[in-house]
This record gives sequence, structure tokens and C-alpha cells, in this order.
Amino acid sequence: MNLNPTDQERAKLLKEAKNIAVVGLSNNPERTSYMIAEALQQAGYRIYPVNPMLTEPVLGEKPYASLTEIEDPIDIVDVFRRSETVYPIAEDAVKIKAKTLWMQLGVENEEAASLARENGLIVVMNRCIKVDHALLVK
Repeated sequence: MNLNPTDQERAKLLKEAKNIAVVGLSNNPERTSYMIAEALQQAGYRIYPVNPMLTEPVLGEKPYASLTEIEDPIDIVDVFRRSETVYPIAEDAVKIKAKTLWMQLGVENEEAASLARENGLIVVMNRCIKVDHALLVK
């Protein structure tokens, strides 16, 4: 069973993070992934859209088909995908040496969490990064 970092630990990682890869980001402004990525961007983070279906910039940022295409260091991999699809995303998060694997509200994958944790990543599961940012980052 995953134990999420404490409020203080999540606040610290959100305050220290600069670059957030948003896996499963939609270019539809009515989708939750878009709204949350936009809020993160407005909060000062650089977002990296990760979705192989995207061909045009989203929120002014170049899209990537996978995490491994991103050349900049990624602090948080924010996952908007079904729980059963997270393991390969965790593998890529490890490959790119991301600091945190963050699975959005409703997304949980214990195997992916174990893999990420075993490779030194902080793991957050089943929490909304936008809500945590609003509550924890003052």
C-alpha cells in the first residue's frame, strides 16, 4: 500500500519543482488535464505536454510523444492516464531521472509506485496536484 508523502513533504517538493511533464495532457480546454496544466503554468511552473496524439503546441509548449524525448530535467511527472497504463510511464520517469512520479486523483498503480520508489523517485498517488498546490504552497 502506498503511503503518500506528508503535507510538509509535498509542499516542499511543489515549492522546489520548476519543470512538470504532464503525461496524457489534452489540447481540449474543457478537459481536466488541460485545466490543471494551465493552473500549474499560471503558478509559475514550466509544463511539458506528453501525449503522442498532440502535434501542435498546447498552452504554448511543444508537445512530446514520450517522456524520453524531453531534454530538460523534469522535477515532477504528473500522470493523467488510466491506472493500468502507468507502469511504462514510471519506467520512463526512472530513465529520465525525474524526481517525482505524481499520479492524479483516481490514478493508482502499486507496481509503478514500487518501481519508481526503488529508483529514488518520490511517489504521490491518487492526489490532485492543483488541489495540493492550492492547499500547501503559500
